[in-house]
Parts: sequence; C-alpha cells; structure tokens
Amino acid sequence: MSKNDHLLEYSIPQLLRWRVKSTPKRPALREKDFGIWNTYTWEDYYSHVRRTALGLKTIGLGKGDTVAIISDNIPELLFVAIGAHSIGAISAGIYQTSMPDEIAQILQYLKVSAVFCDNQEQVDKVLEVRKKIPDVKKVIFEDPRGMREYMKDDWFIDIADLYKKGDKEYEKNPDLFETLVDQGKPDDVCHLCLTSGTTGLPKGTMMTHKNYINMGVKITEVDPLQQTDEYVSFLPFAWIGEQMNSFGIAMATGITINFPESVETAMSDLKEIGPHFMFGAPRIYETIRSEIWLKIDQSYWLNKLFYNYFIKVGLKAADYKMTGKSMPPGLKIKSWLGTQMVLRPLINQIGLLRLRRAYTGGAALGPELFTFYQAIGVNLKQIYGQTEITGIAYMHRDGDVRPETVGKPLPGTECKIAEDGEILSKSLSVSPGYYDLPEKSKEALEGGWLHSGDAGFIDEHGHLVVIDRLSDVMHNNKDEMFSPMFLENALKFSPYIKEAIIFGNKEDFVACLINIDPVVVGKWAEDRGISYTTYMDLSGKPEVATLIMEQVLDVNLRAEKEHFRIKRFALLYKLLDVDDGELTKTGKIRRKFVQERYQNLYDALYDESIDKKQVEASFQYQDGQSTTVTASINFYTVKGV
Repeated sequence: MSKNDHLLEYSIPQLLRWRVKSTPKRPALREKDFGIWNTYTWEDYYSHVRRTALGLKTIGLGKGDTVAIISDNIPELLFVAIGAHSIGAISAGIYQTSMPDEIAQILQYLKVSAVFCDNQEQVDKVLEVRKKIPDVKKVIFEDPRGMREYMKDDWFIDIADLYKKGDKEYEKNPDLFETLVDQGKPDDVCHLCLTSGTTGLPKGTMMTHKNYINMGVKITEVDPLQQTDEYVSFLPFAWIGEQMNSFGIAMATGITINFPESVETAMSDLKEIGPHFMFGAPRIYETIRSEIWLKIDQSYWLNKLFYNYFIKVGLKAADYKMTGKSMPPGLKIKSWLGTQMVLRPLINQIGLLRLRRAYTGGAALGPELFTFYQAIGVNLKQIYGQTEITGIAYMHRDGDVRPETVGKPLPGTECKIAEDGEILSKSLSVSPGYYDLPEKSKEALEGGWLHSGDAGFIDEHGHLVVIDRLSDVMHNNKDEMFSPMFLENALKFSPYIKEAIIFGNKEDFVACLINIDPVVVGKWAEDRGISYTTYMDLSGKPEVATLIMEQVLDVNLRAEKEHFRIKRFALLYKLLDVDDGELTKTGKIRRKFVQERYQNLYDALYDESIDKKQVEASFQYQDGQSTTVTASINFYTVKGV
C-alpha cells in the first residue's frame, strides 16, 4: 500500500473537505480575468462548491439527476461539477465545439436535468434545441453579457443568483451541506465522460469518485508532485485528460490549477505560469514543435547555426537520458553547453523552463517527436489508457523512456494480451460501464477485464507497445500486416505535414491523403516568393508537392519492410475538421468516415492512370452553413516503390 491509499476512502467532495482541513489557505485555483490573476484558496474552493451545491438543491436537483457542463475552462465548471457530486447528482462534460443537434442528442441520451454554460454562445445552442430537451429544468450561465433578455424566462439562471440561493439555504440549514457530503460513497458514479466517438455517437462512461482518486494517487506514486506545483488547465473538460487532472491529480496532491484567460491566450499565459507538469494531446506538442521551428527559421543566421549543431548533440544525449545510461564526458560537456547557450533560452521563451514532466496521450505520438522534446530538455513521456480506465493505465518512468512504447503499467494495474492481440487491463480506475448501455458495458468488461480495442504486445523490457486499433490494423492483398498509425506518425514528424490518412487495406500498395501545415508551409512559400491566397491554393502548388514528395521519400527510406512504403499520395484541398465529422473532439481521425467522404479521391489514388481530377469540395462553417467549390487535385506516384 502507498502512503496515500487512504484517500481512496473518500468521495471527491469529501477529499476537497480534507484538503481544506489540511491546507485551507494554500492556492487551489487561479484564473486570469481581464489580465489579472485571481486566486481561490482551498477554503474558497470549498465555500463555492457549498454555495453551488445548495443552490442546485433549491432549484430542484438531487440524487440521480445529471448536470451537463458546456464551458471553456473556468473555476465555475469545477464548482458546478463538484457541487453536483455533493448532493448525489452526476456531472457530464460536453465539448464546447459541439453543434446544437449533437448537444440535443447527448442531453437526451444522458437524461440531463440542468445545463451549465459559460456564455451566451453556448446558451444559444441549448436554446435552439429547447423543444427537443423537455427534461432540462434549468440552464445556468456564468457570463451575464448579452443575457438580459433571457432573464425574463425562468428557464435561465445566473450562477450569481444560484450562489445567493445556496447562501440563503445555508443560513436556514447550516448542517445540510455537510450531511449531504457525508452521504457520498467512493464507488458512487459521479461523472459521465463521453468517449471519443470514432464510430458514432459517444458513449457516456460512468466514472466513480474512486476511479479518479485512484488514478491521481497511482500516477503520483510514479511521478511525485509537490503542493507548490502548478498545472495549466487548457484541455477540454469533456475529455478524460482534463478530468483526471482536475478531479484526480489535483485532489490527490494539492497542486494549483491555473485557468488561462481564454483558449486563444492559453499558450501566452503558459509563459506567465511556468507549469511544473502539463498534459496534452499530441496535437499540442506538434503545435509547439512547429512554433519552435518557426522561431528558429525567423532567427539570425548565427542562432540557426548554433541550434542546428546543438540539436544534433541534444538528440545524441537524449538517447542516454531516456534510457538512464551514463553519458560519455565529451557528449556531457557539449550537451551542457548547448543547453545553456541555446536550448534553455528557447524553452524559456515557450514557458516550459520549470517543467519537470510533460505527458501526452489520447493518440499515438511518433518516436521522433519524443526524442526531439527530450533533446531540447523537455521531459516528455507517453501515457496510455482509455476513458474507461480514467485516461491513464500505462506510462514511462524517468530514465526508462522508450519512444516506441507507452511504458509500464501504473502500480495496481494488471495487463494481459488476448489471443487476438488485444490489450486487456484491470485496476481500481476501471469504469463500471456505460450509461444506459448494458450490452456495450458487458462487451467492454468481459471476463472482468477492460477490453481496449487496441492491438499490442509486451516487449522484453516489460513495456507495452501499442500497434494500432484492432479495427484499423491493415493487411495488403498479400495479407502482409501494417499499421496505418505508425506511418501517419512518421509522416507527421515532418514540420510541413499536419495530418495524414493512410490507406491500403486489401490493396496492392499503400497510399495516403496529406494535409500540409498551413503555418509552416505558408512561411516556407513566402520565403521563396511563392504567392498564394487560400489553403486550397497553397496545397495545389507544384513546389509544395515537390516539398511533400521529399518528406514521403524520407519516410519510405526508413521503412523496415517494402510493403510499408507509400506509393501514391495527394494533398487534400482542406484541413480535416472536427465540425465536418472527420476528426473526433480529441483529434483522432474517423478513418471510415474520411474514406467514405473522399471515396472519389481514394479511387483515384488506386488508379495509377489518373494524375489529376476535378472534384467538388464541400466546406462546413461553424454557424452550420456550407458551400461547395470546384477543385483540381493532383495525384503523385513515388519513385522506387
């Protein structure tokens, strides 16, 4: 048993109360608002949860009700979520980017009684589908701007008014809140977390207090955190990755959660905070990597010279650091010199100087990107898990980072590989199942093990290697197996490629559609005097095609087996988008949907007589409107395949 296993006896509100007794005046939450950082101590945190909980009770909510949250990351979403938990209700997160009809479907499925929105934009989405959601009793909002007319309708309530109701209830019955908190049990379902929805409407995963707290306790057994450590909350709250930090790790360790002023300012606010640990999906680290390359590209020639030299030194040193081996003296001196002269100032500009550990999960990250971050001095490590196991079940340890793996099981986590290669896991963090989906729950938890749906194996070092989704692993027409995810990650390591979709199942060869990175390729084009107007125009330039051909050739050269090599590709005329249903909310490709949507391009990739094709390109805007234009797409055959 670990020293913090006693925390598993608490519900989340009970653990929050324990934190107040331990460190009442320590900062628990910080929020940047109008350029000023405002602090909530643990005492303040608990007080706001109490006000919210009793306010929710006065508007008719109680045990068994569900409160949905559609909001950017602000302290109030935690007040509402944990306030709901305190009265025996359940919280549920919905992505802020969700469209009205999608929101209606989720609210209907989860039988939601109240919705919390941060602003008018989200309120309007709920209002648009009001007739479809008769069970929703109240819509609570945080930002009153633009909401004056809405207040004539008692369906809406300002959170400030909810607090007042809670305060009045507390004056009347000062013992009620503590009594309600005492009634909570660690195994009670407290939150419904939506799965990524790669195959359709997301499932509501039932998460318990113990699920979150166990995950927080076990990850910090491997990587301890101090109460003085800072975390930046910028991931969508609807994603398990954010919940495991705000519900699990923060409660288990007492760290401070920092909320940026907005999604748009998150990266600049990062520099002010200087976090000690951070967690993000691969796209976050790909974006930061692109920013680094742009900074170097725009720098003086001497800076470029030093960077290009010392990044090579850093890459050599990274191999030693990741495996915990002793570095040769000469390399050690060069590495130290490069860190002080170039790499340390560089990561300081990004805001990662105090970072001790960075984690990535939600999708695979290419080994090259891991090594790059380790080379510049960022201790990036892979975690692996699913929503159903509270996000993390496996992770790298310091000095044992192997970029091609996802690390070893967390303490208390069991792993085995099924006969068909599926990864199975078991721990106290495994969800009891899906809301209102008994058959799906039985299937996912068959035999008492969580069935991941991923193929993998345990290597000779005891690390888990994830090959791909079982449903995504492909075989060519000779029945030779290959992983599309592996090739996609190899392509995406190029700064010029933002996304790639690999095809080739039951086909003669591997082909792909590629999204160029508009920022990096745009800068590359400007430097060479290549003019362009739109993304479609830029992706259609022959010079850009030549540039991407070089990236594909490089991946082919490094391919271990011949059937891994890419023979044909095309540059997609638009970026893959969540709003178009091509990506999940966490950035995963919905491969089947993408292939069906671009079937005409897929067919042309496998017809080697086609070099160019006219297509009708459809675009969906955030307001729901769409437009169609004609585009000319070129298809390229790679030499030597």
